[in-house]
Amino acid sequence: MFVDFVLLGGIEAYVGGAAVDLGHVRQRSVLAGLLVDANAPVPTARLVDRVWGDCPPQRAHATLYSYVSRLRLALATAAEKVHITRQSGSYVLAVDPSAVDLHRFRGLVGQARTADDGHAAVLFAQALALWRGDAFGDLDTPWFNVLRESWHRERTAAELDLTDLRLRLGRHAELLAALPARAEQHPLDERLAGQLMLALYRSGRRSDALAHYQNIQHRLSEELGTDPGPELQRLHQQILTTDAALAVRPATGTTAQLGTAMVPRQLPPPPGHFIGRAREIAELDKALNAGGAPGGTVVISTIGGIGGIGKTWLAGHWAHHNAAAFPDGQLHADLRGFSPLGDPASPAEVVQNFLHALGLAPTEMPVDLPGRVAMYRSLIADRRMLIVLDDARDTAQVLPLLPGTPSCTMLITSRRGLTGLITAHGARPLALDVVSEAEAREMLVHRLGSERVTEEPKAVATLLDYCAGLPLAIGVMSARAGIHPTFPLAALAEELHDRSARLDAFGTDDPTADLRAVLSSSYDALDTATARVFGLLGQSLGPDISLAAASALTALPVPEVRSHLRGLEGAHLIQEIRPGRYRMHDLVRLYAAERATQDQRREALESALRGLVDFYADTAHDGDRLLSPLRTPFGPDLPDVTRGALPLRDIETAMRWFEAEHLCLLDAHRFAMAQGHYRQAWQLAWSLDTFHWRQGNLDDRTAMLRATLAAEESMRDQTQRALAHRLLGRAHASQGRHAAALEHLRVALTLFEEADQAAGKAQTHLNLALAWEKHGDDRQALAHAIQNLRIRRTLDSPPREAEALNAVGWYHARLGHHRQSRSYCEEALVLCRRHHFREGEAFTLDSLGYLAHRTNEHALALERYDQALTLRRELGDAFEEADTLAKLGDIRDSLGQHAQACEAWEQARSLYRSQRRLRPAFQVEEKLARRGRFVS
Repeated sequence: MFVDFVLLGGIEAYVGGAAVDLGHVRQRSVLAGLLVDANAPVPTARLVDRVWGDCPPQRAHATLYSYVSRLRLALATAAEKVHITRQSGSYVLAVDPSAVDLHRFRGLVGQARTADDGHAAVLFAQALALWRGDAFGDLDTPWFNVLRESWHRERTAAELDLTDLRLRLGRHAELLAALPARAEQHPLDERLAGQLMLALYRSGRRSDALAHYQNIQHRLSEELGTDPGPELQRLHQQILTTDAALAVRPATGTTAQLGTAMVPRQLPPPPGHFIGRAREIAELDKALNAGGAPGGTVVISTIGGIGGIGKTWLAGHWAHHNAAAFPDGQLHADLRGFSPLGDPASPAEVVQNFLHALGLAPTEMPVDLPGRVAMYRSLIADRRMLIVLDDARDTAQVLPLLPGTPSCTMLITSRRGLTGLITAHGARPLALDVVSEAEAREMLVHRLGSERVTEEPKAVATLLDYCAGLPLAIGVMSARAGIHPTFPLAALAEELHDRSARLDAFGTDDPTADLRAVLSSSYDALDTATARVFGLLGQSLGPDISLAAASALTALPVPEVRSHLRGLEGAHLIQEIRPGRYRMHDLVRLYAAERATQDQRREALESALRGLVDFYADTAHDGDRLLSPLRTPFGPDLPDVTRGALPLRDIETAMRWFEAEHLCLLDAHRFAMAQGHYRQAWQLAWSLDTFHWRQGNLDDRTAMLRATLAAEESMRDQTQRALAHRLLGRAHASQGRHAAALEHLRVALTLFEEADQAAGKAQTHLNLALAWEKHGDDRQALAHAIQNLRIRRTLDSPPREAEALNAVGWYHARLGHHRQSRSYCEEALVLCRRHHFREGEAFTLDSLGYLAHRTNEHALALERYDQALTLRRELGDAFEEADTLAKLGDIRDSLGQHAQACEAWEQARSLYRSQRRLRPAFQVEEKLARRGRFVS
């Protein structure tokens, strides 16, 4: 089993490639103290001094023994390769010296200093590649600090030796990427100064070389009171006289072969006509311009997205467009992470190919992966190169291929998020979304010609809609249309119309361009549990799904389903569009649904969807009880807090939930109706009624109720049928459909009377009052309001009695009966406030505001309307808020407060328009126009 110890950049241990937990800092210090003198006895007293310095603990020997025991346990899996023994008051760590990076470093440096120049350069580079940071990391005792400085001097000496070799080999241009920064860090190092001067001179920068000499001469004089040494003075004189001896001497033999810096150009052919992605290209350009500084980090950009989104297309375009920025070459590898044509490429295979591209013969390559990686990093060190890794499977596949110096830039594409690269190596993620409609259309025009695209605008719109902005899908459709130039595009669009067979239309003979094959390679990489979740998400309802709903669909606890969702997001098979809410691309969702049908039992799928609909229906029920706690209960068999519901705290939380889930709730209702789950459908329609009213969403409200009532015969409970007719009648009334409203409300009244449901009769009379009000007959409205009040006075429900009192007062006010109106409304307000009936209080304050306006009590009217408006907003009642704003505008206009009036009217107009209430919107716009506020 392979064992590796790291001292040159922290203290780490690896067994079989896996990191070993070495414990806290003192325990790691013990290991480091033994590794420095591997295979030699270290007296206990000396080891204590190394670990604690001048501040050892009271029982230092006992503590040391404890640490050694823990280290033995941590390294137990490699007991055959490494073991710690105690001998005559000393400890010995027995290990192959080559397993310790320090000893490998010294061995390689020793070999380099006896080898010919070509081999020496490679050996020095391998040795220096072992350094990952400061020796011993953050250990801080006198012994470690002294040793750290000594080792850093060894490292510097090796760097200087390597620089001399590279200068002899004619690689001065490469050296200028890093030499200036090193000279700045060590401004008094004459050997380093000479190397920089020679590199500058050989690169045609004679004046810069002489300027650097002047700089170091000045600093030596100022800081040390001395002049440059004879060697540097001699070099200065040679540069002044342009001495021919400074020219690079031609290399021969092995030295020439290994010293020649090959410039690989491995980029595949540039992609065809590139369209769009301006923002993404700008982000890649920004990363390139910000990186590459000496002492910085490697610029790594990861392009992520689902299969077929255009990652390779973008990477290829950007790489070719910026190739000139990398004069030392471009390396490219297809990692085949999700290729349907073969297994993923191994790092060893890719590094070998890179080394070959960099000019090494197989016989010159190390046999093990760490050695090859070290040589690869050494050969590209300080070179301005681009490395493109296409289709990476995961972070582990990429890590050995990372450059070791910031002069290189790396561009990686993957269907996974490669989080490890982002967190540990500062990679910049760039997630690709679908292309815009304009860009998709441009792709079609480029491939089919503008004339053909213009001839069939409807078919083109349908094609682009079904391709949903996925470049691969657009490409397949373009190719098929191009093969048959005389076929109408409408025929292709018609083929895509069948949702169940749509993926077949995106099939090709090439598995790399077949949409189903591309998605299958991502699916096959999922574990079984995540694949199940993926399939169920394809079957879910609505355009997106929340974390809680996904938990209900999968019957998994929230933490578990969140883990699966993160895995799917990391694979770019779903997108978290906002915190806790997820969406699939349309074609990915089709594939997911298809896999669910193939891989899961029908009974399991049906059960999952029932669970999801139950979740929506139950949570909607509980949310509605928060919005309107006085509503007639949905059914006697429904518990107050339903089993699968998401807990909702208050009105605001409930409104936010309804807003977020609205499209999903509508789809759940349609699904329940289609499957014959009429009780769930009716529960959803009932539970959404208050929300729809307050949002002014009258069309969806009416459509849901009408669809539910179509299954009236399925409702065995007469009271529920009466309730359905009453709600639909009220919906028709609010939209001004008087005849339809009266029809349903009269049926409801009959059914409530037959069932002897007094409360139902009362509420139906209240809705009939609304119907007659909308029809313009306030006397009929008042008659029904009085009937409602008479019944309510016989029932023990003070809030509903207050509601009835306000209704009577409202219609008296509309009829000009001001005294009666005030009496009823003020009595209603007292009851509302006594019983904390905030919805009723808002209606009553609005009525009192209207009455005050009619009796010219403008200040009182403003006060009442302002109070009503505050409550409307707290309740999320946008429907009534619009009406109150319109009335507030009228009052302020009467008072001459025209600017404030227009502000209120504009707010009212915006709400009316969003609620598609065109008639009141026109009325407000006419008032605005009279005050010079013209609206488009």
